[in-house]
Amino acid sequence: MEIENTASTTAAKLQDLEKRNENAFVGGGTDRVSKHKQGGRLTARERLDVLLDPGSFVEMDRFVTHRCSNFGMDDQKIAGDGVITGYGRVNGKTVFVYSQDFTVFGGSMSRTQANKIIKIMDMAVKNGNPVIGLNDSGGARIQEGVEALGGYADIFLRNVTSSGVVPQISAIMGPCAGGAVYSPSLTDFIFMVKNTSYMFVTGPDVIKAVTHEEVTKEELGGALTHASKSGVAHFATEDDRDCLLMIRELLNFLPSNNMDDSPVLPTKDRPDRVEESLNTFIPDNPRKPYDMIQLITKVVDEGYFLEVHKHYAKNIIVGFARLNGRSVGIVANQPQILAGCLNIEASVKAARFIRFCDAFNIPVITFVDVPGFLPGTEQEWRGIITHGAKLMYAYAEATVPKITLITRKAYGGAYDVMSSKHLRGDINMAYPTAEIAVMGAEGAVNIIFRGAITGAKDQASERTRLTKDYEEKFANPYMAAEVGYIDEVIEPATTRKRLIDSLEMLKNKRDSNPPKKHGNIPL
Repeated sequence: MEIENTASTTAAKLQDLEKRNENAFVGGGTDRVSKHKQGGRLTARERLDVLLDPGSFVEMDRFVTHRCSNFGMDDQKIAGDGVITGYGRVNGKTVFVYSQDFTVFGGSMSRTQANKIIKIMDMAVKNGNPVIGLNDSGGARIQEGVEALGGYADIFLRNVTSSGVVPQISAIMGPCAGGAVYSPSLTDFIFMVKNTSYMFVTGPDVIKAVTHEEVTKEELGGALTHASKSGVAHFATEDDRDCLLMIRELLNFLPSNNMDDSPVLPTKDRPDRVEESLNTFIPDNPRKPYDMIQLITKVVDEGYFLEVHKHYAKNIIVGFARLNGRSVGIVANQPQILAGCLNIEASVKAARFIRFCDAFNIPVITFVDVPGFLPGTEQEWRGIITHGAKLMYAYAEATVPKITLITRKAYGGAYDVMSSKHLRGDINMAYPTAEIAVMGAEGAVNIIFRGAITGAKDQASERTRLTKDYEEKFANPYMAAEVGYIDEVIEPATTRKRLIDSLEMLKNKRDSNPPKKHGNIPL
């Protein structure tokens, strides 16, 4: 609703301003706001109140309205045009934000809404601050046609040019369809809310019409679907409030831009703390699994690990923690899932996380227990060669401090891929339980000694003898240590201290890649 400006005195003008502000705060009107809040959803402004430090938000472009006159739109102008933009602070750190208002034209993207978002994105890059988008949009505003599409594309361009410059975080707070999903997909982290947020390029009705498949919105593009099946979502949260508080938590681990160092926060956890339980943590039976997350939490500050992509490709673990207060990225094989084997999903998940850490100067700590790449026709036909190479590329390209700890198995090409010395690993350590070899003892013996076993009177006994001999010679970290591929074999109880010592030594590391426009990562 437009307000006619008839004020002449200062007092009247102030009163006019107050009315305009009140009108803007109402959004799409009390009825639409009431309907929107059903099911516990917060309004666009309430979301900003939870996300940002109290009293820190400064709104920009509050009175912007659309310029469309098609289909009677010139009689439907609402202040702000469906998105609230501005800047504020999260735990004292300046961030730029936009929050789409579904009560105003369904949060649909107009040319002017895009201009508002573009403005704060440009300011974020100039000032070196993160950008957080709270998305709640049905897509492009149909009444505007190509103008709306052009607005989307202008945002996409900035997502790309801002990538690796400032952290970009997207929260899906409602239905996002069509063009509305592509900007989030270009950002660094995507949060979704269970049961109330959806992402899809084409919705259930279109799919039914074209392919005759029947699928619900939740099955097609709900939070758990994208968090576990597609991998599109990094976090699946319980409700709006939980989502926004999780974003605040994530930001604690991130620098504001690519020129800042990894954040350091005070900790009471001693850097030289010895964790005796780790000396007996790795099972004597090499086939027995263990929970790598337990190992990680025993080592990091206060036992706190913020796992990313928790529900996707569970055979590899990625996330953030702190060591002596310093933020670090952690990548680790999970022996409990697929024995820790690398597959397509795990390779892509870890590669993207490593590249984010490298872009923002966050050291990468890698815990290795990997028997190899997952075998099978399904993996080969879907391109495990190319996708596995992404992980190798990410580690090789990264110039941040890289510290690797082999806890048990490191076999074959998977040894090379998991931040080995050969991919510019800075410090590579191993437990005495580490097994570094081309393959497991049984497989190696069957190949190397096929003739000797076949010709033996007691084949089973001969195979057992040869396997034991192979294990003694090769299933250990010492051959790799002899040639310098392992810098140190450490007592597990001292893991925390040795990681922190290495980080401290590497804090001034400088490395670079050859000058080039960009590499050609195997996509």
